[in-house]
Amino acid sequence: MQVSVETTSPIERRLTIQVPAAEIDEAVSTRLKETAKNVRLNGFRKGRVPMAVVQQRYGQDVRNDVVGESMREHYVRAITDEELNPAGYPQIEATVNEAGKDLEFVAKMEVYPQVELTSIEGTDVERPVVEVTDVDVDEMIETLRKQNADWEEVERPAEEGDQVKIDFQGYLGDEAFEGGSAEDHSLVLGSNSFIPGFEEQLIGAKAGDEKTVNVTFPEEYQAEHLAGKDAVFNVKVHSVSGQKLPDVDAAFIERFGVEDGDEEKFRAEIKKNMSREAEQAVDNRVKQQVLDALKKSNEIPVPSALVQQETDGMKRQAAQQFGLGEDFDVSQLPDELFAEQAKGRVQVGLLLAEVIKANELNATDDEIKAKVEELAEQYQDPQQVVEYYMSNDELKTQVKSAILEEKAVDKLLEQANVNDVEMSYQQVLAAAKQAEQGEGEDEDEQASA
Repeated sequence: MQVSVETTSPIERRLTIQVPAAEIDEAVSTRLKETAKNVRLNGFRKGRVPMAVVQQRYGQDVRNDVVGESMREHYVRAITDEELNPAGYPQIEATVNEAGKDLEFVAKMEVYPQVELTSIEGTDVERPVVEVTDVDVDEMIETLRKQNADWEEVERPAEEGDQVKIDFQGYLGDEAFEGGSAEDHSLVLGSNSFIPGFEEQLIGAKAGDEKTVNVTFPEEYQAEHLAGKDAVFNVKVHSVSGQKLPDVDAAFIERFGVEDGDEEKFRAEIKKNMSREAEQAVDNRVKQQVLDALKKSNEIPVPSALVQQETDGMKRQAAQQFGLGEDFDVSQLPDELFAEQAKGRVQVGLLLAEVIKANELNATDDEIKAKVEELAEQYQDPQQVVEYYMSNDELKTQVKSAILEEKAVDKLLEQANVNDVEMSYQQVLAAAKQAEQGEGEDEDEQASA
C-alpha cells in the first residue's frame, strides 16, 4: 500500500492510496470461487456452473464488494500509519479501478485542529455575590400561591392578572381570517400569550362589554399571511375572574412535600432550593464569561462534521422540548436555526478538551458519586437516583464530563481578574438567563463580522 497525504486546509486532508493489483485481483478470484459454490442456474447443478458464466453474471458485483471493503480497510490502516485524527467520516472515491491495475482511491477528510491555547490572562470576570433573604422567600411563597390559585368571578372591571372569558373574531380589512376566532376562550391579562397590544386593550372591560381591539401582527409572526398586518378583533367579554389565593396553611404546605405542614420547615426548604438555584446561576454566569473569553482568545477552525453532529443533537433537543413527538422528523427543522450556536459549542468543546489535557485533569469515582449525590438532592428519593446513576456507565460518563468541565473552567478562572459584585436573588437569575440567551446572539454577531 502506498499513501500520500495532501494538506488542503488546516483541518482538511486529501489521502491518495494505492493498493497492489494482485491483492485486489486475488481477493476477487477467491470471492468468485466462493460464490460459484452456491450459484443455482437452469441447466446446471448447484456448484457446477462454469467459472466463465459466474464471472460474467457476478464478476462486477463481486469486484465492487471487494473494492469497497478494501478501500475501507486501507483507509483505516492509512490514517493509523499517518497518525491522523479524523473528525467524522471521509469521502472516499475510487480513481483507478480496473482488473490488472493497482487500485487507487482518494479519501477526503477533516481532522481535529491542532490547538495551542492562548491564555485568557487579564480578562475581567464578574462574579455575583448573592444572599437569599426572608423577603425573597416571601416573594417565592407568593408566587407559589399564585400558581395554585383558583379563579373567582368578580363584578369589577378587569385588571392585569385577571382572567377574562371571551369570544373574538379577527378581521383583515373587512375579511375574517382563518384561525382568528374562538368562543369561551379564557385569557389571563398580562400573560403575553396573545398578539402584542391585545391584552392591554381589555384592561378595564367588564362582563357583557363588547370591545374593538386594534393590533399589528409582528413582522416575524409564524403565519406569513398575517406577519406585519394590521388587524381588528371584535371581542365579547363574558366574565371577569380574579385570583383567589390559597392560605399558607398546613394543607397548602403539605402540597410541597412538608408532611407535617410546619411553616418554618417549609420556609427553610424553600430557602435551600432558592440558594441552590442562585448558586447554579452564579456558576453559569461565571462559566459563560470564562468560555466567551476562551473563544475570543482562541479562534480555531471547526470541523464541519462535528458542527453537523451538534446541530442534529440540538434539533432532537428542540423537538423534545416542544413536545413534537418521537416520530417527528427533525430534518424538517432548518440547520440554519442551530448551526452558529452548534459551531460555538463545538469550538468550546475542543478548547476545553485541550485545557483538560494540558492540565492532566481527571475525576475520581468518589468525585463522581459526590456530584451525583448533589444532583439527587432535588429528587424525592435521592438514594434511588444515586443508585440508578452509579449503575449506569453512560450516565456516569456524562457526570464525569461535567466535573471535568467544571475543573477546566476553574483552571481558566485562575488566569482572570475576578470581581465580586453584590446582586439580589432576582438580579442574579436575570443575569444568568440573559447570558444564556445571549450565547446564540454573540455567535451570530461573530459570524456577520
